[in-house]
Amino acid sequence: VQLQASGGGLVQAGGSLRLSCAASGRTFSNYVMGWFRQAPGKEREFVAAISRSDDSKYYADFVKGRFTISRDNAKKTVDLQMNSLKPEDTAVYYCALDLYGGSIQNPDTYNYWGQGTEVTVSS
Repeated sequence: VQLQASGGGLVQAGGSLRLSCAASGRTFSNYVMGWFRQAPGKEREFVAAISRSDDSKYYADFVKGRFTISRDNAKKTVDLQMNSLKPEDTAVYYCALDLYGGSIQNPDTYNYWGQGTEVTVSS
């Protein structure tokens, strides 16, 4: 499996970005997909996840109401729409694929990772 994340950049506080992750190599619709982030000097943390059929979405408390995860199984993509961005959202964002199911907030659950896309929010 290969995951390719894109869409990061520099944005002012209050602005928006849309991250996208394109998958190849497996039947995408069979797997839970997640987004994580890692800020400098901090551990990787859960941001959002979405079930196989797009009927369940999960968010970290700090992004609820601001971020929206979605997927298109036909296109093999998972997106993260980020609105009302804050300087503390600055991080490298990673998409990840979970082959077997498990704790969606635990990065160790995920088996494949994209290369990361950098998001910088200026104040």
